[in-house]
Amino acid sequence: MPRALILGGTGLVGRATALRLLESGWRVDVVGRDPDRMPAELTAAGGKFVEADRADQAQTRAALGSGADLLVDCLCFTAADARSLLPLAANSGSTVVMSSRAVYVDAAGRHVNSDVPPHFATPITEDRPTLAPATDTDHRSREGYGPNKVAAEQVVLESGLPVSVVRASRMHGIGASPAREWAVVKRVLDGRTILLLARRGAGIVHGTAAANLAALIETIAHRPGTRVLNCADPDAPSALEICRTIAGHLGHVWEEVLLDDTAPAGLGRTPWDSPHPIVLDTSAATALGHRPAGTYATTIAPALDRLVDAARRGRRPADADSFTEYLDYAAEDAFLARRGGSLTGGSATGPRR
Repeated sequence: MPRALILGGTGLVGRATALRLLESGWRVDVVGRDPDRMPAELTAAGGKFVEADRADQAQTRAALGSGADLLVDCLCFTAADARSLLPLAANSGSTVVMSSRAVYVDAAGRHVNSDVPPHFATPITEDRPTLAPATDTDHRSREGYGPNKVAAEQVVLESGLPVSVVRASRMHGIGASPAREWAVVKRVLDGRTILLLARRGAGIVHGTAAANLAALIETIAHRPGTRVLNCADPDAPSALEICRTIAGHLGHVWEEVLLDDTAPAGLGRTPWDSPHPIVLDTSAATALGHRPAGTYATTIAPALDRLVDAARRGRRPADADSFTEYLDYAAEDAFLARRGGSLTGGSATGPRR
């Protein structure tokens, strides 16, 4: 029975990966600091929780023991993190390090954390230029996240070990933080009958389901190598299509008001707004043998059900207050009242599920 060790295994990516591997007959050890955060479904499936701090090399080496067939690091944010991983990777058949589309820059040097949004004219391939590496800024800051990720990538890729760096985009699934779909789920639960969408809902920001990451990680486990791979869903729905997917799954009907540039600033915003599409090219992962677990609609469904069930039991996402900018009902009602109840905010459709 092959063995996998997942650092940061109780989070979004670790949970999905552990569950997939357990279902495929792997022995999976999930490393984390708090046993209370071990997902019940992993324990039920046979996963083992190993208490250890990712920053403590002695603890992580003890967790690895004599080695593993697969090592997954969901908590590698800096060059120092990467260097501490190398002794573990040296005793693992295949290693996966999670990274992000935040490393990529467009022709003008802009990136997803820039003050001015980037403009990628074509889907982003792995050979696209990245930010310069940096180790002197806080990786938790907006300006430091991408440069620190680049520095971490360089350490593992230059190690000569079979380490695959996986760059994801806007991850979603059970346990996601932020749970962006809450901006639409909350609107449904509140019984809103009209949906306003800025830029006619045309914004596209490619998502990556945790289930699709898990599928790629399993593929890499059987094909060790030193490489960089993008991972994203097989489809890249627009903000309008995402809202329709969520409403449809929850059986909700509303009128869509597709706003143009004459609408008040900030009205009809969603977490998927973008003046230019941000899409990852995933052909390299496909060539390796990766087969996605599903589209956005199929992979997001369990997370939507979990959000609704929790809300009905009086539990909101921990970061629910950060979504208030998308739920300004007073501003929406005032806008519609000024238009005399007309649903002509630039363009409109009939009722959609």
